[in-house]
Amino acid sequence: MVYFLEPEKIIEDLNLREDATVADFGCGSGGFTIPLAKKLKRGGFIYALDIQQEALSALLGNAKLFGLNNIRAIKCDIEEPEGSTLPDNSLDAVFIVNLLFEVDDPERVVKEAKRVAKPDGKIIVIDWKKDASFGPEEKRVGREEIETIARHLDLEIEKEIDAGTYHWGVVLRKKKETNQIKQF
Repeated sequence: MVYFLEPEKIIEDLNLREDATVADFGCGSGGFTIPLAKKLKRGGFIYALDIQQEALSALLGNAKLFGLNNIRAIKCDIEEPEGSTLPDNSLDAVFIVNLLFEVDDPERVVKEAKRVAKPDGKIIVIDWKKDASFGPEEKRVGREEIETIARHLDLEIEKEIDAGTYHWGVVLRKKKETNQIKQF
């Protein structure tokens, strides 16, 4: 059966708390941001980040239509060091959806997500399958490449996501920091 990306189903399957604080890197006009904002209606908040002001304007228009006031749009370049402008260790989850094929260095994007995620926070990566007959054809990043990046950045690979016929998905987790004192 052929089916497309279903943001609401994916978000539901992640069991995010309704008071979570999340970011959507490369949010575009809100394909994931709007469903996230609806899910996070009880004290939750979403930062919607994109490099294009037009996309952010469209997103804010969509949010207004749905009466959502828990979104903050930020124009930024997440490929730059600390490019998201968000504080360290501040988010319960970071979404990186349909973005990696558009960036020069996917590892920089995942590294920025790790920086802003809380210890034990999730990084949800969803992108086009390399062999998909639909979607962009150039610079696709495979799940295996992200798993290599995750290991390099000391992120746990928590689980795969069923992201439809044309996409792959994976949940990464930032490891809790341990301050263990070695005894001699």
